[in-house]
Amino acid sequence: MPLQLSIAVGDYDRVRPLVDGSVRIDGVDPVFMLLEPEEIFFRAFRHADFDVCELSMSSFIVKTATDDCPYVGVPVFPSRAFRHTSIYIRTDHGIARPEDLTGKRIGVPEYQVTANVWTRLMLEEEHGVKPSDVTWVRGGYDHPGRIEKIALRLPPDVRIEDAPADATISGMLANGEIDAVIGPRAPSCFERGHPNVAWLYADPTAAATAWYRKTHIFPIMHILGVRKTLAEQHPWLPMALLKAFEQAKARALAKLGDCSATKVTLPFVEEQLHAARGLMGEDFWPYGLDANRHVLNVFLRRHHAEGLSPRVLQPEDMFHHSTHESHRI
Repeated sequence: MPLQLSIAVGDYDRVRPLVDGSVRIDGVDPVFMLLEPEEIFFRAFRHADFDVCELSMSSFIVKTATDDCPYVGVPVFPSRAFRHTSIYIRTDHGIARPEDLTGKRIGVPEYQVTANVWTRLMLEEEHGVKPSDVTWVRGGYDHPGRIEKIALRLPPDVRIEDAPADATISGMLANGEIDAVIGPRAPSCFERGHPNVAWLYADPTAAATAWYRKTHIFPIMHILGVRKTLAEQHPWLPMALLKAFEQAKARALAKLGDCSATKVTLPFVEEQLHAARGLMGEDFWPYGLDANRHVLNVFLRRHHAEGLSPRVLQPEDMFHHSTHESHRI
């Protein structure tokens, strides 16, 4: 009798073959819920609502490092993104380059979100702007009262303020009450075309390409988690998930590469795919532990250095032991 499991993930092309049943998970009868990341993470870390789900990598590391995580990781990475598009500035506040963020007030939806850890790493290592050099203002993008989903113990020189009870960081940016916003989503004032709100990097693709050539990092945002009690009861399950998600991603990439009739509602898909493979190799979105060890090590060291995790985890500490290696034929 297959296990009936709830699986909460985003609506991505790389998971759609699992959702439509064209790829099966060995031994599992899945019930998929396609949800926004913020809902998945809130419900997973507050209530462990799902059997299997997409997880914020940063939040997962916070909980794992304190031995308080209800999930164990599987080295499947549903979301990756370069974060040079994640810094939005007031163009009339004297910010012309990253170094100009020193001394500014920067809005964030939550301090510890994965996108912001990667962005702060980039700002410090490439431009010398440390977390203690700015004042962080925490609040919801467009809904007041968003809270940090996980309790943090940060270094004393990191200054964080909560936005006023009736304010949002998008509204504060639009009104000029803060100088910039850093986060995984664009603030709504940017999307509406506010005349004084723009990306910090005028050409974020060029900046990200140069950074990748230097660092060989394609930042991981989210990982897959399976409830620990389930993995203990069914030790075959984590590897079955890894195998199925790999197969689903392979199908998605095959469709993406079939440009006789483009499957994505976007021009220049063939050119972009060719450029990505030229820069990053054929498997530019790898799953598995070994293929991602460098990226994971960089993030884990940074996470601890920022005071977000009390100890430096090793990549193996994140994932179920059965997924550390795979069979070969």
